[in-house]
Amino acid sequence: MAETVHSPIVTYASMLSLLAFCPPFVILLWYTMVHQDGSVTQTFGFFWENGVQGLINIWPRPTLIAWKIIFCYGAFEAALQLLLPGKRVEGPISPAGNRPVYKANGLAAYFVTLATYLGLWWFGIFNPAIVYDHLGEIFSALIFGSFIFCVLLYIKGRVAPSSNDSGSCGNLIIDFYWGMELYPRIGKNFDIKVFTNCRFGMMSWAVLAVTYCIKQYEINGKVSDSMLVNTILMLVYVTKFFWWEAGYWNTMDIAHDRAGFYICWGCLVWVPSVYTSPGMYLVNHPVELGTQLAIYILVAGILCIYINYDCDRQRQEFRRTNGKCLVWGRAPSKIVASYTTTSGETKTSLLLTSGWWGLARHFHYVPEILSAFFWTVPALFDNFLAYFYVIFLTILLFDRAKRDDDRCRSKYGKYWKLYCEKVKYRIIPGIY
Repeated sequence: MAETVHSPIVTYASMLSLLAFCPPFVILLWYTMVHQDGSVTQTFGFFWENGVQGLINIWPRPTLIAWKIIFCYGAFEAALQLLLPGKRVEGPISPAGNRPVYKANGLAAYFVTLATYLGLWWFGIFNPAIVYDHLGEIFSALIFGSFIFCVLLYIKGRVAPSSNDSGSCGNLIIDFYWGMELYPRIGKNFDIKVFTNCRFGMMSWAVLAVTYCIKQYEINGKVSDSMLVNTILMLVYVTKFFWWEAGYWNTMDIAHDRAGFYICWGCLVWVPSVYTSPGMYLVNHPVELGTQLAIYILVAGILCIYINYDCDRQRQEFRRTNGKCLVWGRAPSKIVASYTTTSGETKTSLLLTSGWWGLARHFHYVPEILSAFFWTVPALFDNFLAYFYVIFLTILLFDRAKRDDDRCRSKYGKYWKLYCEKVKYRIIPGIY
């Protein structure tokens, strides 16, 4: 049964709004960045004159080359997911009592992907600038193709679910938006959410970051220091993600959110188009920061990425050792919480209340938001649209923190109240 954090009216309004407005926004973002100099006012002026017909006119038609690029990339990542060796990793026990098993080969797939992509460019086999030149068509194809993919996921959840961690809430819109299955798979070994979230979505972030860098080099004969800082920080962040990928499989995205439009369409379309948008902007807006400022931004960004990683590492180590570890050089402070599964079985969890997790219940979102700011700030402040991802990420993570808190309150009851008394702040220590 799907659970909603907000009131039914807010829930329906937000779902329908996202279903209706996210697809055209992806095209508008690309159009503004690439064809309107990143200026929202210029785009607004265009639509003031042309109305809805203007959107129809600028919407790129998916072309054969766009479909070929998407298919080759998707097939390559699916093959790597299946064929590369990796350590066997068990995910958390699901509400229905299942424990998913994964093959942790994400880091290997990441390095193989980047090496292959750069190798194809270096040896003149494929020019990544072609991806940028057909970006609008690719995003358009992804919008429609991913929507169809989500429809197929809904049908699969209806007729052939992979486990009993599935089911309908009785409302078609909610089922489609939030998903029918928690762990949909093709066969026993191909996990669909690992593919959509990690191997397609997150991998495309790195691939497009490199693409934008190469395109700027082709245009100007050099890469600006602002683009270098942006690309390096995004690649460090994505490298961190794949280094920690097995930990990601314990997060809300995988362990609690079902495979529906929200997660799968978001990772297949929103991540490649929106998450990479600061680099997309910099392609045609090179900024020379100067060595000193560039180094300051780079160091600050890497520090934030490290703190974000260390937050996750700290909690992961705490869970792995069942609390028998050191946190900041001393024994961790914790709360032993019991809860009841949907099958009626009583289990216990340890809630960490020291280290980074003693500062705030979701403190790891602070360095994540700051990381995004530092790989965007090389664009400086000529156009605020370059900062859309930072704004979006802040809203997303604050909403996710609320959803996670509400889920944990429902799960742990009095123990969560005790936890909140000990760790008072939700995200920002001393403020919120």
